[in-house]
Amino acid sequence: MKSPFLVLATAAALLATATPALAELPTPISAATARTYLTSLTVEPENNVPPYSRSLFKLWDIISGKCDTRETVLKRDGTDVVTNSACAATSGHWVSPYDGAVWDNRSDLDIDHLVPLREAWVSGARLWTSAQREAFANDLTRPQLVAVTDRVNQAKGDKDPAEWLPPLASYHCVYIRAWVQVKYFYNLTVDSAEKEKLTSLLADC
Repeated sequence: MKSPFLVLATAAALLATATPALAELPTPISAATARTYLTSLTVEPENNVPPYSRSLFKLWDIISGKCDTRETVLKRDGTDVVTNSACAATSGHWVSPYDGAVWDNRSDLDIDHLVPLREAWVSGARLWTSAQREAFANDLTRPQLVAVTDRVNQAKGDKDPAEWLPPLASYHCVYIRAWVQVKYFYNLTVDSAEKEKLTSLLADC
């Protein structure tokens, strides 16, 4: 007769493998550090002169072999991801951290720029070189790229946290810590409503 402890352990292991984990960004800074960083960010209105165009940010870079930034994020954020000879994901399991939705088809996912490209543009990236904008758009080191449900990403658009937050409230602290980290690293500005919202949210993290 099997030990009840062995049965329970086996069941727990099966449950753990059956439920994919949330997609994970590189770990953001702590809330305390985010609060400190936020105080140092320049507050000024957004500036869209010259006007934003997505084509000003080169996507996607080749990271290794035939794997570009998008495919690298899909592999990082999924479980049991299988790729073909072109490095495209042909199967796998993903859990979108923005809404908790579980997906088995890559076509249901977008790679979100946590700080959107247009938001970066109107916050200072319009003054960067093309190489700097390319580095920002393909940044795998900061918590800036994550695989999420496509329709949720489309609802977010280019909004900042004063205008949009992930539907999953339990992810808000991770999201805003990452937001502040990216803005701080790239010396981007915040507008007054954005800073007010970030300050309020970080107070509860």
